[in-house]
Amino acid sequence: MTRTGVVRDERFFEHYMGAYHVECPERLEAIYAMLDDHDMVNRLQAISPSPVARDLLLTVHAPPYVDRLASTAGKNYTYLDPDTQTSPGSYEAALLAAGGVCEAINLVHSGALNNAFALVRPPGHHAERLRAMGFCLFNNIAVGARYAQKHLGLHRILIIDWDVHHGNGTQHSFEEESSVLYFSTHQYPFYPGTGSFREAGRGHGEGFTVNIPLPPGCGDTEYLGLFDKVLKPIALEYAPQLILVSAGFDCYGGDPLGGMNVTCEGFAGMTRAVMEMARSCCQGKVVLTLEGGYNIEGQRDSVKQVLMELAGMSHTEPSNLLNKRTSRILDELTEKAREIHGRFWSGL
Repeated sequence: MTRTGVVRDERFFEHYMGAYHVECPERLEAIYAMLDDHDMVNRLQAISPSPVARDLLLTVHAPPYVDRLASTAGKNYTYLDPDTQTSPGSYEAALLAAGGVCEAINLVHSGALNNAFALVRPPGHHAERLRAMGFCLFNNIAVGARYAQKHLGLHRILIIDWDVHHGNGTQHSFEEESSVLYFSTHQYPFYPGTGSFREAGRGHGEGFTVNIPLPPGCGDTEYLGLFDKVLKPIALEYAPQLILVSAGFDCYGGDPLGGMNVTCEGFAGMTRAVMEMARSCCQGKVVLTLEGGYNIEGQRDSVKQVLMELAGMSHTEPSNLLNKRTSRILDELTEKAREIHGRFWSGL
């Protein structure tokens, strides 16, 4: 059995953005209950998060913004943008979410674990240097990447973002450098409005941002096909020392905020594809962190399939999930990706 860790802490439930908000504690409560099912209990190693250090937060976020969030601790609702607010426990939850990702990365890098999934909230990939956005407070995965650079000495990190929304904050954190390669599949045009094909990095980071904007309705065939035809050759050429995944489950068919059709098995296939890339490049070192996903049952079941892949309890063959008929959308997206990125990556 593969040694798979999960970041888990009930203090994440204390972040609450009001009645009827889709980014609610119940999202994580359902996942944690699933972890205690008879077929999952004792299969995974619990990781207890510690609050992230301020100096590490400041590698991603500006001091005035960190101070602004700190000032909300213990206070009733504070609105940060039209979609994002804090409750008395939000600041602590946000510190623990970023800290939990860092702890998972440390354990995987050290070899204590083979891989890990940070089951945390609030999510992070929309959070910018100076502001909260789209339900996100601190950019958990960006902070984790900076931790891997500064404390573990890594200088090639691949971030894969399969959330239905583009991770604008993550892209902006790294788009001018080559030490982090950011790859995103996302519905487009859609919130937050970023992530076009032409956004491919700047300066020393040109070519190290790979956006694949998708039309609504894409499912397992398109996602897995793009992972095979575009992500895989780039990843093998880049040879990352660590792979991080912003794992959003709002591209699940039936999610109230998305328009995609990925199935639970599709998420398992994407996970297996990432694991195979990691096995080839970085001794299988993969850390996922939870982003969006608002169909509570669909997210729970999809997370379970991902965890089963990570832990070696199942082995999904991605090619078996591909529609045997030609996907015109897949062909067009692949050709466009080659047109934009072929000059940076010979494998395309």
